[in-house]
Amino acid sequence: MPDSLSALLRAAAQRLADAGVPDPLVDAELLVGHVLGRTRGEVQAAAVRGDEMSETDAAALEALLERRAAREPLQHLTGRAAFRHLELAVGPGVFVPRPETETVVQFAIDALLESATPAPVAVDLGTGSGAIAMAMATEVPHATVFAVERSPEAHAWAARNTASAENLTLVLGDLATAFDELRGTVDVVISNPPYVPDDAVPRDPEVRLHDPSAALYGGPDGLDVVRVISRRALELLHAGGTLVLEHGELQGDSIRAILEGDGWRAAATHQDLTRRDRATTALRP
Repeated sequence: MPDSLSALLRAAAQRLADAGVPDPLVDAELLVGHVLGRTRGEVQAAAVRGDEMSETDAAALEALLERRAAREPLQHLTGRAAFRHLELAVGPGVFVPRPETETVVQFAIDALLESATPAPVAVDLGTGSGAIAMAMATEVPHATVFAVERSPEAHAWAARNTASAENLTLVLGDLATAFDELRGTVDVVISNPPYVPDDAVPRDPEVRLHDPSAALYGGPDGLDVVRVISRRALELLHAGGTLVLEHGELQGDSIRAILEGDGWRAAATHQDLTRRDRATTALRP
């Protein structure tokens, strides 16, 4: 006998809440939507109407709930992650893009839009899923975007996500050496590097167990890759070009000190929507 969708949603949300999932009802609605091929809003409307769920669909939902209750990331279960106006393919082997990064990439987009160059150039160092690179390429279509990722697994996801962007070039390689041909010509360099200190293991199982360690940990103070990026961005950017770095909420002072020590101008740290320090920008002298 088919089950009431509203009853299934209530039971699913309670099960996820008991497992410690942060937003259990949201996740339950999204998983039901994934099974039914509907948006979250359509699922909510169907529940209000009193729609039912077939036994086959209920069994598929049960399998997903079991995995989510074990704290497998929601995005791994649906295979999709929302980022600004984009929907990206994600899964094991790639860092799942976070909402806070949506505010970080805005600094790069603004710099590209304000550039006096008719065809500004942007570089995303360590692109992961390609989220930042795709946001720049699609929201600033007159820009030329270059992105590099060193992990073959993450690069494969980025290749899927960036294939439709004609103004974006993706390469598999090391961010410390990629795009040497662009030296001194780039308008914006942006990166969301690994910045978690090696001994600061994340509490959330979704992050600790499922995000690639290479995308999380950045050395004893978390800033080893930031130091590499600072030097590399000085080589890539033209005078007056903009560097944008995402980082942890307690790292702003340390990152500004690194940048100022390397000779950057106007280093400034910015807060995200939760009023936590999240990004630092600087200008190439």
